[in-house]
Amino acid sequence: MSSPPRIAALIVAAGRGTRAGGPVPKQWQSLCGKRVIDHTLAAFQRHPAISQIIVVLSPADMAEAPGFAAQGCVIAQGGANRAESVRNGLAVMAADQVLIHDAARPCVSADVIDAVIDALRDVPAAAPGLPVTDALWLGEDGEVAGTQDRTALFAAQTPQGFDADAIRLAHATFDGIAADDVEVARAAGMAVAITPGSADNLKITMPGDLTRAARILEASLDIRTGNGFDVHAFGPGDHVTLCGVKIPHDQGLVGHSDADVGMHTVTDAIYGALAMGDIGQHFPPSDPQWKGAESHIFLTHAADLARSEGFTLTHVDCTLICEYPKVGPHAAEMRRVMAAYLGLEISRVSVKATTSERLGFTGRGEGIACMATATLVKL
Repeated sequence: MSSPPRIAALIVAAGRGTRAGGPVPKQWQSLCGKRVIDHTLAAFQRHPAISQIIVVLSPADMAEAPGFAAQGCVIAQGGANRAESVRNGLAVMAADQVLIHDAARPCVSADVIDAVIDALRDVPAAAPGLPVTDALWLGEDGEVAGTQDRTALFAAQTPQGFDADAIRLAHATFDGIAADDVEVARAAGMAVAITPGSADNLKITMPGDLTRAARILEASLDIRTGNGFDVHAFGPGDHVTLCGVKIPHDQGLVGHSDADVGMHTVTDAIYGALAMGDIGQHFPPSDPQWKGAESHIFLTHAADLARSEGFTLTHVDCTLICEYPKVGPHAAEMRRVMAAYLGLEISRVSVKATTSERLGFTGRGEGIACMATATLVKL
């Protein structure tokens, strides 16, 4: 039995399109907290059939290359036009089949990709298309000058899939500027199958397209919220550690590790959002290796686990409940330390404090309580 074909995704990101507006080319603009190209890349990174990803960058954008290389992508430098950029990408590709995709199509679905891959089992070229359903006009000087029959017309989309050797040969013999790779393939005499496209698989072209793409992506988001709560009693000591910051105090906090009630609570909130237990399950207090351990070990484990599950940690809110020590003077440093361990911007980490109005064990100065919320997002 023959092994399945190796399939590469070639992401064309060398364009300098300006119609979308903004201070940078559209593939680098912000969309739902990431760049457009990051969403596009993620669609192929999470697809199980893709064995290699090539990113074609403009010479002006090669400073971005190390970041993509760190994700396992192969980098190629763009050319003077799209066809030349694709040729450069094909030159560094190591696969039997290739899906060539516009970086400015960030909403491509697994179904659209699957349909192209399935078609390539029987044909050397396939690409998604949407049947044209609107009436078509011919325009002249701002007026309708005629109509165009829409029968058998399709709006072309990507990814456009090809047998690797066939599309390399087609590009090598093509002379001119092509709108897409289907045009190059047909010029070489290749038959191209049409697979189902999607109205959501839009290409960012005009400013309003970013808003539309955001609505599409947000509809498919998996948003998780987790809560954490923890308590530590005061005991002997000359300081407490809260959210990674040592604060001088006439008592310490009692715990198996360093008793950082702030970090413990945020850690539990992340585990809670993942529905993966709590800190005691991952780091049992009965295990002597965690005695006296610094709590950032637990916090980074939770954050790394979220990333390994495909989630992005977007926000953390932590409230310390105590009469003393006073948290306010240290809150900024706590936010900085927590943000560094979590890999977040400091604007996404909140640390604040309140008292219990001298009620309960915190009001009597017997210990510190903490509650926290963490938000995770996955496309």
